[in-house]
Amino acid sequence: MKRIPIIETTEKTGQLVKLNGWVHSRRDHGKIIFIDLRDKSGLIQIVFLPENKEIYQLANALRPEWVISLEGKVQNRPKGMENPKIPTGKIEVAVEKLEILNQAKTPPFEISEEKEINEEVRLKYRYLDLRRERMKNNLILRHKVVKFIRDFMNDKGFLEIETPILTKATPEGARDYIVPSRIYPGKFYALPQSPQQYKQLLMVAGLEKYFQIARCFRDEDTRGDRQPEFTQLDIEMSFITQDDILNLIEELYIEIAEKVAHKKVLQKPFPKFTYKEAMEKFSDDKFDLRKEKDPDVLAFAWVVDFPLFEKTETKELTSSHHPFTAPKDGDLHLLKSNNPKDLLKIRSWQHDLVCNGYEVGGGSIRITNPKIQSRIFEILGHSKEEIHRKFGHLLTAFEYGVPPHGGIATGIDRLLSILADEPNIREIMAFPKTGDGRDLMMSAPNEVSPAQLKELRIKAAK
Repeated sequence: MKRIPIIETTEKTGQLVKLNGWVHSRRDHGKIIFIDLRDKSGLIQIVFLPENKEIYQLANALRPEWVISLEGKVQNRPKGMENPKIPTGKIEVAVEKLEILNQAKTPPFEISEEKEINEEVRLKYRYLDLRRERMKNNLILRHKVVKFIRDFMNDKGFLEIETPILTKATPEGARDYIVPSRIYPGKFYALPQSPQQYKQLLMVAGLEKYFQIARCFRDEDTRGDRQPEFTQLDIEMSFITQDDILNLIEELYIEIAEKVAHKKVLQKPFPKFTYKEAMEKFSDDKFDLRKEKDPDVLAFAWVVDFPLFEKTETKELTSSHHPFTAPKDGDLHLLKSNNPKDLLKIRSWQHDLVCNGYEVGGGSIRITNPKIQSRIFEILGHSKEEIHRKFGHLLTAFEYGVPPHGGIATGIDRLLSILADEPNIREIMAFPKTGDGRDLMMSAPNEVSPAQLKELRIKAAK
């Protein structure tokens, strides 16, 4: 007999079915043994009667989280014994065959109940944590959202293109994770903080509409709400205006909110604020427009006209977004100045998307003039030699006919945490790191063997 998911038993009353899954819980009422069987699709009550001695004796040994296979007849529960909280609450399965596929140790925490559990214990035993209903539903939501994005972007004529994970170290705001090359001693790859330069080069290549569900990496200091590796929806488009990008994302996010997550969008179209307006009104560029803070309401808004530059703690100029963001046409003349006061007045074509007090995306119209791009690098303190060494590939590409283009990257993890009303993005990732970047389940980072270090010509500092 072919196994079916538990959820399909609702249409099988009176029929013999085969189910596989985990013992979620066990209850003994007199001589009758009840268990709740769990698989990915849900729960169902299983009944073992003492009349079938062999099966009853085997069932008597069952404990939570044992993996079993059974065959039995689907029947209605006795009146007054229904459970309206689950889809299978009106039925149960009377077992005729039982096989124990695997036993299980007592878990370090209750899987059948939603209780407060030490997070380090949860992360160490993440494969058990993911058995819990809440975590399973979060990953199912993640799958649905990502699938919806792919279908939406395909329908809009975009190409999904993968860009390299092993790439070149370039400054994009945070520290790079670096990977030593065994073949080229003393040289290193970097893991991408974003596919920024690759997606711009795809526009130079004439592909016009690109997207990717991109894995990105940033070696940042300890922050509880950040992860060293994360996922973003990465988009780039040629021959467009800023409004084209904003309209695309609005349509996508409204549909995700309403069709996938069944949430209410507070305002359509999304309200738009300049950076100056946001700071004057909210004292922050990440604000929450909801009055009641209802988690089922999504208050999206755009922030535009950011300063092109900002000052670091050491009073040096740095890019507010990244060095590839185009300045506003009306402020181009200020690029000729060497006075920081003038340079800080330059507005950019940057656009950020905020929702319920969080930044959930950011992008810009890009620089396509090699001279303007070089001037930006100079203002940021790069010498001509550095510009050629770090960005020569991009500037060279721009000499071969580059279309006007722009794009955006939106954080899938952050969006999902809002949709699922979770306080931390770790709750919507299958295998996250701790706030200080450790993988407690795999015990990473870890030391590597002296032989590996020798092969890479690396000495590990203690």
